[in-house]
Amino acid sequence: MTAATYFFAILFYAATALLVVGLIYKIADFARTPAPLLIPTTPAPTTTGGMVFRMFREVALFESLFKANLWIWIFGWMFHMGLFLVLARHLRYFTEPVWFWVALIQPFGLYAGFAMAAGLGGLWARRFLVERIRYISTPSDHLMLALLLGIAVTGLMMKFVMHTDIVAVKAFFLGLMRLEIQPLPEHPGLYIHLALVALLMIVFPISKLLHAPGIFFSPTRNQVDNPREARHIAAWASEFDGK
Repeated sequence: MTAATYFFAILFYAATALLVVGLIYKIADFARTPAPLLIPTTPAPTTTGGMVFRMFREVALFESLFKANLWIWIFGWMFHMGLFLVLARHLRYFTEPVWFWVALIQPFGLYAGFAMAAGLGGLWARRFLVERIRYISTPSDHLMLALLLGIAVTGLMMKFVMHTDIVAVKAFFLGLMRLEIQPLPEHPGLYIHLALVALLMIVFPISKLLHAPGIFFSPTRNQVDNPREARHIAAWASEFDGK
């Protein structure tokens, strides 16, 4: 067993713990943040069913971004949908036997990696080429894009340029899930890819990437526009209502 095997085993145990604990803490913080005002972005649905459908369109289709800027929508949708398929494809490393739908999407997930990288490239180029976006961009914005692009590129390189033993990689991760450390292939490209993935897991709960769960707690999206039909009272203020 190599030192790299033990290093990455410890790294992924730590990264997983930080990711899970960090997400639980931040989501709980989002949930208990008061929303004292009724502020849905209009035109907004007037029923709960309409609000749920609006949230679905926002999460799945990026509706508001589509209306705001078509080019950003194209690159953003390419990246997010590519990332979704890539993550789904990687479930084969954590399941045995592989679920049938995971096996079914393998070809789509493979080429979704190119869409993911292209989308990231477009979003990153926008931060250099569009003056008003360049002005408000921070180092963390560039670092997050570089990190995600590095993960996509190293993953594609291992598939098409620097092949690695994926059977051994799967055995390694299945072993981690069973608390049994298995040898990790000695492969520089794999080491870089896994290190970047672990880094993403660690910084995710403290980065702007938290918009992923955060959108579900956005009052401009998750509120029903019914001020005439029902009085809006924040949960923390309900006990004082009428006193």
